[in-house]
Amino acid sequence: MCGIVGMRRLDGAPVDDKVLRAMAAQLHHRGPDGDGFRTFGAVGFGHTRLSIIDLAGSPQPMTSASAPCHITFNGEIFNYEERRAGLERDGVPLQTRGDTEVLLETLRREGLRGLDRLNGQFAFAFHDERDGSLLLARDRLGILPLYFAVRPGFVAFASEIKALLPALGAAELDDDAVEAYLTYRSVPPPQTLFRGVQKLAPGTALWIGADGTLRHETWWRLPAAMAGEPLTGDAALQAVDAALERAVAGRLVADVPVGAYLSGGLDSSLTVALMKRLRQGGEVQTFAAGFADPRYDELPYAKQVSEAVGTRHHEVHVTAKDFQELWATLCWHRDGPISEPADVAIFRIAQYARRSVKVLLSGEGSDEIFAGYPKYAFEPKLAAFAALPAAVRVPMMRAAERLLPGSKYRARQAARALTGRDTAERLQTWFAPFTWYERRALRSGYGAKHSLGQYERCQGDHLRRMLYVDCHTWLADNLLERGDRMSMAASIENRPPFLDHELVELAFRVDSGLKVKGKSGKWIVKEIARRHLPANIVDRKKVGFRVPLDEWFRGGLRDYAHDLLLGGDSFVSRYLERAAIEALLQDHMRGRRNEELRLWTLLGLEVFHRRCLRG
Repeated sequence: MCGIVGMRRLDGAPVDDKVLRAMAAQLHHRGPDGDGFRTFGAVGFGHTRLSIIDLAGSPQPMTSASAPCHITFNGEIFNYEERRAGLERDGVPLQTRGDTEVLLETLRREGLRGLDRLNGQFAFAFHDERDGSLLLARDRLGILPLYFAVRPGFVAFASEIKALLPALGAAELDDDAVEAYLTYRSVPPPQTLFRGVQKLAPGTALWIGADGTLRHETWWRLPAAMAGEPLTGDAALQAVDAALERAVAGRLVADVPVGAYLSGGLDSSLTVALMKRLRQGGEVQTFAAGFADPRYDELPYAKQVSEAVGTRHHEVHVTAKDFQELWATLCWHRDGPISEPADVAIFRIAQYARRSVKVLLSGEGSDEIFAGYPKYAFEPKLAAFAALPAAVRVPMMRAAERLLPGSKYRARQAARALTGRDTAERLQTWFAPFTWYERRALRSGYGAKHSLGQYERCQGDHLRRMLYVDCHTWLADNLLERGDRMSMAASIENRPPFLDHELVELAFRVDSGLKVKGKSGKWIVKEIARRHLPANIVDRKKVGFRVPLDEWFRGGLRDYAHDLLLGGDSFVSRYLERAAIEALLQDHMRGRRNEELRLWTLLGLEVFHRRCLRG
């Protein structure tokens, strides 16, 4: 993967090469292997390269040999060799052996519709001098990022927000986006936490006219309606197994070493087993992190998988000190609060892995398309409570959530979800750090009822609609942003095979009864995994990639957390209600409640504000 920047002037002035270079300098970590810059009058492109395919060739920005068409591209086209052969059969002159030129020539010949035949993860800008058009586009699921800002006289774009700032000037907080962050732990598109900076949505393209006209176009959508009859039985098992193996095979395409994250959980273990099979016994390097806390430390499980599959395994140990030392730096890389405690561990794994590989495969996405979280199995049990009028249910569940002991974590989380005033808000609250009434207590004007519309738009049973919502919010705007930024902070490319678009489309055709059976989610993935892994690995209880923050906030990070949230220069204690923050800290420090998620969310906002807005 790489970093891309660019600008379209709207005032007749040429693009300043110095500005492009200043923008690209912010993305050196995304492309330490080289850079390039081109200006075409009112349009300018910059690029920083992480060489993965065609290492000696494929410099960017790239210009077509057949027409004045130009591209700056971040990502990989996994079926590029097949598409390249098709272009050669059609007599298209090609100058390189890489995937960038395949994308360039596909766009030159077919425009946006040419993306339908490409399998990959990408974000790019394409300029066609023949009609003056400038096209920005993002891959189907949103694996790779793209941001833009409109200002008087120009439009600028970049892979990360920080790269826009040399063109935009001082950054300002978008007040409206703060509540979204407190709701989702991320900010849904088009908003960002930076005022005036927008995020291009997954599967979306943006046309920027020479006159400043902006036109959005959705070129791919997650299927909202079931395409034909649901897939069931052995046919579903065979289809998903084959599609997953194809997805893993495609993501092994590289001219550099490829390794894998290995948590010891089902998804990463299955991915690694398929890698080993596809390499026919060749070496596979795996990387895992541990936290020296027996409640959450999965290093023994990762080692067990490594020994069963036969990988060359590496371990990284993460401590509270790592969090304190890396927090501000990783907020800078994230262009926002690091929303998940595991972000720090993922960065440390990538940092260590960079010594021997340039690409890591991950198990990201499986939970959201095959129903891996406990909430998917838990939701049907809540039907009777969910059917109660909101006027009765909300106060009842608020009281229940306060009275349940900390050991009843899942029951407390279910009670919190049931405080949602309607179905869409309930689904939003499962992963929300702050409920609507907690947000209202934090700041006047917060807590209004709203929906992003995904639950209403999707068709099918309740589980299918839950997955559809999570793919558009939790996955796209939180986990995938995390995966990209934390890996690229260490100049590592992250590839999630479960998010191959053909596999995702197939998953949304699989009957829901093959995803959740009884208390078990991801049933179909487990059945496929039995073909490749020992039963004791497949049937192990899901732990999740957890960090022992509850104890760290009462121990090594106690003073750090207190000073950041309540110190004299604290942003959050001025911006939000100080008394509510004090109550959270007291409840957690005295062991009354485990408030680690809410404390983490507020601390993330504070550290982000200090590092990215105060400088």
